[in-house]
Amino acid sequence: MEPDTLKARVDDCVSLCGKTDRPKFLGFLNENETALAAVFLKNSSARYKFFGGYDLANRRYLGVFPEWDKDMLFPIKCITFTYPSAYSLTHRDFLGAVTALGVVREAVGDILIGDGRAVIFVSETIAEHIVSQISKVGSVGVKLNIGMPDILPEISKKVFLSDTIASNRLDCVISAFMGTSRGKALSVISEGRVSVNSMQCQKITMSLNSGDSITVRGKGRFTVESMDGRSKKGRIILKYSKYA
Repeated sequence: MEPDTLKARVDDCVSLCGKTDRPKFLGFLNENETALAAVFLKNSSARYKFFGGYDLANRRYLGVFPEWDKDMLFPIKCITFTYPSAYSLTHRDFLGAVTALGVVREAVGDILIGDGRAVIFVSETIAEHIVSQISKVGSVGVKLNIGMPDILPEISKKVFLSDTIASNRLDCVISAFMGTSRGKALSVISEGRVSVNSMQCQKITMSLNSGDSITVRGKGRFTVESMDGRSKKGRIILKYSKYA
C-alpha cells in the first residue's frame, strides 16, 4: 500500500471511530505498513492497537477503539488445515488456494505451516466462506475447521546463537546474522530487505542495541539479546536469537 493511501485509511479509521463511537479496523498490514501506520498515529489521541491473531504475528490488523471498549477485540478468525503429513505444502500453496476464492490479501494474515497442519489467520467475515469452499490445496485433500489450536506451528523454534563483530553498526550485525561478508550485507540492506523494529532501514551506519528486532527478508527474524562482552581481541560479543 502506498504511504499516502495508508495515511488516508488510517485517518479514516480514527475519524470514523470518533464519529460513531464504535471500533474501526484496517485489515492485515505487513511489517513496514504497521510501522508506518504507527508513525501516522504517534501524535494522535486515539486508542489504537495492532494485533494479528497471536502475539508474534508479522501481519497485523490496526484497531482504533472508543474509550468505553475495554476488551479491544479484533475481527480475526483462525482456520486450521489438516492433511496427510506425507505431503509438503508451502505458504504459496495455501495463499493461492485462499486468494483463488477472490479473497484480497488484506483479509489474510500469517500462514503458519507444520507437519500435516497449517494455520491461517483471516478476517472473520470470510472465515466461513473459506471453510465451505476449500477441500483441496493443490492436489492434496484438506480438512478445515475454525478455531485456534493449542499449539501453533513454527512458534517455539527459537535458536540462540553468538558471534563477534567489530561494531554494532547495522551492516556488521547483518553480516553476522547471515554468516556472510559485509559487502553482501551492504547489498541486502541497500535492496530494502532489512527492517529494524518493524521499520525498513537502509542506513548501514545505524547503531543497534540489545532488544532490537531485525527482519532480513528471505533469511528470517532476529533479536539482539546482548552486545555487552568483549573478546580477547577486543571485538564485541554479539548474542542473538533467530526464529528458525
